[in-house]
Amino acid sequence: MAEPQSNAPTRADAGVPTSGVIHVRTRLTADFTVIANALAQRRGSAVTIGVAAYISSLPDGTPVSIAALCEHFTEGEILISRALRELEAAGYLERRRVRGPGGVIRTRTYFYDVPGGPPAPTPPRPRKPRPNLAQEADAPEPEAAADTGPTASPPTPSLADADERAVAILASLRIADPRLILSRRDVAALAPAVTEWLAAGVGPAQITRALTTGLPDRLLTRPARILAFRLGEAPLPVPAPAGRQAGPAAPPGPPPVLPWRTCHGCDRAFRSATGGRCRDCRAAASGEALRAAC
Repeated sequence: MAEPQSNAPTRADAGVPTSGVIHVRTRLTADFTVIANALAQRRGSAVTIGVAAYISSLPDGTPVSIAALCEHFTEGEILISRALRELEAAGYLERRRVRGPGGVIRTRTYFYDVPGGPPAPTPPRPRKPRPNLAQEADAPEPEAAADTGPTASPPTPSLADADERAVAILASLRIADPRLILSRRDVAALAPAVTEWLAAGVGPAQITRALTTGLPDRLLTRPARILAFRLGEAPLPVPAPAGRQAGPAAPPGPPPVLPWRTCHGCDRAFRSATGGRCRDCRAAASGEALRAAC
């Protein structure tokens, strides 16, 4: 006798979704990178998330400039630069300009797994060369330096010394974006950079648009840090049109006034630089010479 068979469908495995993605997990023990879900699931540009994941996977010391990233990705400079600005505005990326050996200014890039994490370490100062003890022994002893008291700390920028136009532009940013509320200390620190932009010929309305356009929906860092990055370097001044002098052209001067002379032929007064005969006498002399030649 045959065994009974059921036509009822088999039950689905418990816990397996019926739609959407189904992960097939593999336990990795090497060559992997841990990325926070807040970054991997960040809304917005996929290029920004891809650049962040790539930078997270790189070892320390790997170049992450725009040129280096363009060599790896197929996107161009505009998209890569925009992705770096979004990561910096969100607090994942920080670029510092530090002075290296020999006074060379270099840019150091710090990448944070979580915005607002531990501060980036301060790079050590270059060590001074050790003195030659033999030469130091032969050298005469220097006079004792006078006690000048404790070392003075660098002065804090004062709002009273800032340019009034720059202060007005920074204080008015909250009109364009209510999130850009700056303290007196922030305005005093940012005002010199705004003054440089004004000196380069950039108008107040252009500066406001440059500082408020394209800001992220969520500001995970202080507004002053974003504004300081955008004001990092003053733009080039507008060059003068070709063929024109840089300064205003001097107005043409009046023509020189010739002195009065007396004609040697008819004693008529006329203006001339050298004197001699007037125009009529010269014409008459030319006519007589022509008739004599004929």
